[in-house]
Amino acid sequence: MNHNEEKKTVRVFSLTAFLHDVGSDMVFPFWPFFVTSVLGASASVLGFLDGLGDALVSISQAASGYLSDKTRKRKVFIWLGYLFGAAARVGYAFSFIWQHLVPFRILDRSGKIRGAPRDAVLADVSTDANRGKNFGFLHAMDNLGAVCGILLALFLVRFLDLRTIFLIAAIPSLLGVLLIIFAIKEAPQSERKIFKGLSLAHLTPAFKLFLSLSAIFSLGSFSYSFLLLYVKELGFPIVSMPLFYLLFTAVAAVAALPFGKLSDRWGRKNIALIGFGFWGLASLTLLLGVPWAAFVALALYGLHKGALEPVQRTFVAELAPTEYRASALGGFQMVMGLLAFPSSFLAGVLWEKVSPAAPFALSLVLTLIAMVLLLFVRERRETKI
Repeated sequence: MNHNEEKKTVRVFSLTAFLHDVGSDMVFPFWPFFVTSVLGASASVLGFLDGLGDALVSISQAASGYLSDKTRKRKVFIWLGYLFGAAARVGYAFSFIWQHLVPFRILDRSGKIRGAPRDAVLADVSTDANRGKNFGFLHAMDNLGAVCGILLALFLVRFLDLRTIFLIAAIPSLLGVLLIIFAIKEAPQSERKIFKGLSLAHLTPAFKLFLSLSAIFSLGSFSYSFLLLYVKELGFPIVSMPLFYLLFTAVAAVAALPFGKLSDRWGRKNIALIGFGFWGLASLTLLLGVPWAAFVALALYGLHKGALEPVQRTFVAELAPTEYRASALGGFQMVMGLLAFPSSFLAGVLWEKVSPAAPFALSLVLTLIAMVLLLFVRERRETKI
């Protein structure tokens, strides 16, 4: 693949991510309150739905990563993933009890089949010198789309009900599907090695350690829904929740590219440590229990997303064998998502049975453990892709 084609691939993926998140984030700011206030579900049900979604993300990415490596096809998984997301939003619009949400939540989060194949392509067309920047740019556009989606939703909610907004939210993802189908060129079969299957023996000790500590962190990294619910507990009205969602999303959009570039210069591990630290500080700030802490905590959460999300995938791509990248990326996301299910569900139970502060206290402890283990991970950087 020549340089111009590589740049086109990065730009098309980033634009598609932007469009998809415009649609997604017309839904996400209202999701906790649609589930609890409109459909009358409890915090435990919210935790169940969010955790179920995260678990399905993990399974879908593992399956698509393996199949993508096995068949040497990437593109079909990417555009199908965006199509699933669009279809799910239509389903949300026609849900009238929380049980109706379950199949559409499954469809929505199964749309993450796009993730591992897309990230594998992005890693393949990048070098050590620009891989962090390219992943950072993708996530910056992703979060910029979220900002635009939130602003559009805040405008539309003055004139339309939530169900109509959810229907409109399907349109940007459908545009993204067309972009992938017509603008991305699949690499010829002959350019790729024969896939013989991934086993633990193919993975380095550094990859296994990074997977383990990320799993520990994931147990305390519950859904954003609980951050917004806690902000509500601090005395802020429901109508202000999209603004807090906008705050952390905008910060993540601004932070992703700079942190991606810094990871190319300072190393993946250092930026990952910073990303974990931002989450820990966000949890600690909320535990103060004062209204001003909400603004600081949500900004720190945005910095956490901007720093950790791009570097985490970059790190995994570099620690994994090149010919198994999609499988390794998918397997990594599978572990994270499977642990996110008990994380969000446990957060809901702790919220109801102990106190709203309990999930954040547990998260702080797990974050500190993960940061200590990360110090022992050895980076592996290639000289050429």
